[in-house]
Amino acid sequence: MLERADEPYCGSPPVPAELFTAWNLDPVLITALGIGLTAGLLVIRRSGVDVAARRRWFLACVFVLAVAFLSPLCALSSALFSARVVHHVLLVAVAAPLAVLAFPARSALGARWLGVATLVHILTLWIWHAPQPYAFALSSDAAYWIMELTLMASAVTFWRGVLGPRAATAPALFAHLTVIVQMGLLGALITFAPAPLYAQHFLTTTPFGLTALEDQQLAGLVMWVPALVPYLAAALAGVVRLASGEDARAGSPA
Repeated sequence: MLERADEPYCGSPPVPAELFTAWNLDPVLITALGIGLTAGLLVIRRSGVDVAARRRWFLACVFVLAVAFLSPLCALSSALFSARVVHHVLLVAVAAPLAVLAFPARSALGARWLGVATLVHILTLWIWHAPQPYAFALSSDAAYWIMELTLMASAVTFWRGVLGPRAATAPALFAHLTVIVQMGLLGALITFAPAPLYAQHFLTTTPFGLTALEDQQLAGLVMWVPALVPYLAAALAGVVRLASGEDARAGSPA
């Protein structure tokens, strides 16, 4: 691996020949995932509500988290900023909504609180993908986990607002649109930046046949297009439900 003084949580940037053996076997993280998996399945079983469907959502969520943190993607994110963006997309746009589907909210967020959740989610994404906060996040394990946990927490809060009961409403659809526009703007700024912005990857992309700027452009494209798909799909589903009056009927007395 390429040695670096400020080695990030996922380890030193690997070279391609080492990538598929670069699994993260952190016993603390593996234990935490195992405890979370056991506890989550127990809570779902005891709830007695939509157990089979919720179990599938939860197992999918844990699998995505394992891919993000235990698979070679974790090590690759030390080398490529584009891999880091893929890692973050898995957290905020895949694992977070899966967690909300597995543990749905009991009541809908009010429009004001949904607005706050949306703003916090957007700010969290922008802050951690700015060069200086990103550098801080890779400066220590503690800083790394602050980044990861705040990204996940803000995403879960947002998705609970837009996937919760009676979520097919105009405020929920506006929240989706706001996130889609802001993530698209962030992706475009990263894609079209005239110079590489993330010093941690200046010397780590060459073994993968990319310059730092090309890696950054790829990261921007990932955030600009694929990252928006889950938000867009949920928004379109909300439009269909809103047009059909499904949530309104679900919320009306029998």
